Amino acid sequence: MNHVILVGRITDDFEKVEENGSKKVFFTIGIPKPFKNANGIYETDFIRCILWNGIADRACEYCKKGDMIGIRGRITNDCVVAENITFLSSYSFERKEV
Repeated sequence: MNHVILVGRITDDFEKVEENGSKKVFFTIGIPKPFKNANGIYETDFIRCILWNGIADRACEYCKKGDMIGIRGRITNDCVVAENITFLSSYSFERKEV
């Protein structure tokens, strides 16, 4: 089974690509590790993600750099393909799912 759930912050602006009628959005989320390294610093993992078509459009409409999001998807060789995204930023009064 290839299933992943990630929660982190969007680290950069969306990179939009359209080819053959399909829309893709690439972005990176930063996920802090829950422990400190030997120097007493929390390290962060940076995970490259991709969204397709309708979910890509909605994410571009509602999300921006710095927003906290949750992703449910699958891992490929070079990125995580997000199949569902939940907007978790504090400015949002209600939980929104795409």
